[in-house]
Amino acid sequence: MRVLRQIHARLLTQSMPIASFSFGLCKIIGFCALSPHGDIDYARRLFSQIRSPNIFCWNSMIRGYSQSQTPSKEPVILFRKMVKRGYPNPNTYTMAFVLKACSIVSAMEEGQQVHASALKSGFGSSPFVETALVNFYAKCEDILLARKVFDEITDKNLVAWSTMISGYAKIGLVNEALSLFRDMQKAGVVPDEVTMVSVISACAASGALDTGRWVHAYIKKQLIETDLELSTALVNMYAKCGWIERAKEVFDAMPVKDTKAWSSMIVGLAIHGLAEDALEEFSRMEKAKVEPNHVTFIGVLSACAHSGLVSEGRRYWSSMLEFGIIPSMELYGCMVDLLCRANLVEDAYTFVQTMPIPPNPVIWRTVLVGCKRNKILDIGEIVAQRVLELEPHNAENYILLSNLYASHSEWEMMSQVRKEMKDRGIKAVPGCSSIELDGLVHEFVMGDWSHPEANEIREILRNISKRVHAVGHEPGISDVLHNMVDEEKENSLCEHSERLAIAYGLLKTKEPTVIRIVKNLRVCGDCHEVTKIISAEYRREIIVRDRVRFHKFVDGSCSCRDFW
Repeated sequence: MRVLRQIHARLLTQSMPIASFSFGLCKIIGFCALSPHGDIDYARRLFSQIRSPNIFCWNSMIRGYSQSQTPSKEPVILFRKMVKRGYPNPNTYTMAFVLKACSIVSAMEEGQQVHASALKSGFGSSPFVETALVNFYAKCEDILLARKVFDEITDKNLVAWSTMISGYAKIGLVNEALSLFRDMQKAGVVPDEVTMVSVISACAASGALDTGRWVHAYIKKQLIETDLELSTALVNMYAKCGWIERAKEVFDAMPVKDTKAWSSMIVGLAIHGLAEDALEEFSRMEKAKVEPNHVTFIGVLSACAHSGLVSEGRRYWSSMLEFGIIPSMELYGCMVDLLCRANLVEDAYTFVQTMPIPPNPVIWRTVLVGCKRNKILDIGEIVAQRVLELEPHNAENYILLSNLYASHSEWEMMSQVRKEMKDRGIKAVPGCSSIELDGLVHEFVMGDWSHPEANEIREILRNISKRVHAVGHEPGISDVLHNMVDEEKENSLCEHSERLAIAYGLLKTKEPTVIRIVKNLRVCGDCHEVTKIISAEYRREIIVRDRVRFHKFVDGSCSCRDFW
């Protein structure tokens, strides 16, 4: 910037034609707005001094603000000013840059206005604008509109295909993402590393290991460059699909590892409950002189939380502050989770009260879970009031409070909470589990028997129930704290979504095939015990990824050592 300011000063002091002066000023604005070494504020000051900026200047400013570290609607404001002035007319680049800015801040209404303006200006069929529209709607998670625009593109290029696949992957529609990837191959469009990152991310989100392995093999066969981002995506995919050993192999083979790569490996080890390995990787990261970020410490603190390493967690928290990292809400949540898992609920409550930023609902809910687990009613009621003020329509908050009252046999209070929940029309998020078989992800919802092989699944469940009872297991009906008889509670437990998915896995595969399940909620205590028994009785390795972590069931034991 120092050299650029000198060039700017020379422009001001030299006598030259106005066209040459304006050209030079526009180039300076472009560099200041777009270069990583630039200065957007300096660019804005120069821009404001030009009486009639040309389209290059407007586009540079709009694009520059969209690349800012602190995203805002400033690009949209600039676009509106340009349209209001009537000169210059926006071009396809203008539309694409503004749409990208809208996608970053999820400005749905403004983006739709730009869409209308593009159609009015005759830019609707521009490949540049069409791809920007697909990206905008996908990033705003209106996937149907994104697909509509995508389908209307007559000549779909690589960027359009990659953007649509990425949109599906982002919201977890793995079957749609992979189906579109296959359509892309049929269309003769050769994917690049950007496309493959999106496909791999879709596999990671859904736990689709078999498909992920096939995609990895495809990358090797097609000689697609495995750059740093793609390698990191592969590490993340294998870790989230339950094959942490393969994730480690890919990671160790990487010639260069940045902060994101190290963090992915550490987080992966943490969610598998491999605390010692995660902390060892962090030590190696420090020795490699790679600076950690907040994601790194999320992994480190999660590793401590999943293994009850309270003193170590406190030490790493202090280390994080020494690195100059300002704790984010998620990092505060990790520390609260660490304390609550170690049954230090009072300490966690005190920690939350001393936070310099207002705790979000997730943090309060973590404390409430701790209160429920330890049957601490007085703090639990206070915490429940806070979380219900912040999230009055979240069913989980009511269920936790209801279960807390039920654990104290406060049936009247429990009924009041349930009644309030019903009066407000709030319904619980049903448990949902998925299993991948032959490249297709099958989903099961608690109590839903709409699957075409429902009768066969019921038969497997009956067989499981007999064998589980035969080894002396007593159903943990306390996990179903509704006002119903014990037999109904037991039947309810048998219909939990992970049991349906495991039954389907037993139906469709034979040993030694590993059964891999992904669940949207935390595994309940009874299902955890039953899955341990199934792994022993059926001699099957079962890996379950719930909302919190991985559980690897082998020969009647779980990798979490019953601490989760």
